[in-house]
Amino acid sequence: MHDPTGDGDTIDTVLRSKLIWVISSFGRADDIDAQSAFRPNPQRSENLMFLRSDANSNRKKRFCSQSGFTLIELLVVMVILGLLVGLVGMDVFKHVGTSKQKAARAQIEMFGSALDSFRLSVGRYPSSSEGLDALRKNPGIDLWDGPYLRKDVPLDPWGRPYIYTCPGQHGDYDLVSLGADGQEGGEGENADVVSWK
Repeated sequence: MHDPTGDGDTIDTVLRSKLIWVISSFGRADDIDAQSAFRPNPQRSENLMFLRSDANSNRKKRFCSQSGFTLIELLVVMVILGLLVGLVGMDVFKHVGTSKQKAARAQIEMFGSALDSFRLSVGRYPSSSEGLDALRKNPGIDLWDGPYLRKDVPLDPWGRPYIYTCPGQHGDYDLVSLGADGQEGGEGENADVVSWK
């Protein structure tokens, strides 16, 4: 073969010397020639297997020692998360009650607008027996020009029907939601939401 390097060595000679160096690093280099390099040698195979298993065990040791969290670290994180949920969660639940109160007030105002429209058409508010359903369905009145609500009469935010009386004790009509406890009176979330306040 020709000499690509220009220093007198042929490619076969260069390859043979590099092959001998590689093989000698895994086994004995005594009497190695190009043909013996391709014969199986149990000593070389054992050395190669030992190096591979040693490298794998070192890699596993490094992986096991560097990955994961200790039990103490996990417990500390769980305690911190528990404290945050406790502090933030209490404030959130306070606002849930006040938001239901606000929703009830908004619904009562919506009913007030619909009741005023009913009065303009018919000349009076629905009676207590006709109730709020008269805003959706004609109770048999000739001048009824409804429906005055787009959807069916909703329940209050706590899942109970509104209490409607006409004539009312506090105005032309009284419209009441009894709050979270479903009883008259109360404070905070249990307070009544009324149309006259």
